[in-house]
Amino acid sequence: MTDQLSRVFAALADPTRRDIVARLTAADATVSELAEPYDVSIQAVSKHLKVLQDAGLVTRSREAQKRPVHLEAEVFDLMTKWIERYRRQAEARYQRLDTLLADLNVGPQGHTESPKPKKGKAS
Repeated sequence: MTDQLSRVFAALADPTRRDIVARLTAADATVSELAEPYDVSIQAVSKHLKVLQDAGLVTRSREAQKRPVHLEAEVFDLMTKWIERYRRQAEARYQRLDTLLADLNVGPQGHTESPKPKKGKAS
């Protein structure tokens, strides 16, 4: 079985699904409302919503005759934590590299080293 984080990233790999998620950040919407800007059938949009729902990114409820789709923003916390962990690791590596480069550019007395003159034949 695939873990939730993998399902979320797989669901968001499709540009149409990313656009649907972006639109749902503004407000809940019905399948018909979500299908409006696309040149695809409502069934195709329903399939995209099923993938998003299986990943836990959206839920569907029943309000009278409508079945609005709702974005589950908490799932983004899972993604953010995962991304943040690797961002911190990368930042630590860059800081170590900056320190190493600064140490290489500073001479023994703390002065920046100037390039050594080339030895060669005098003209």
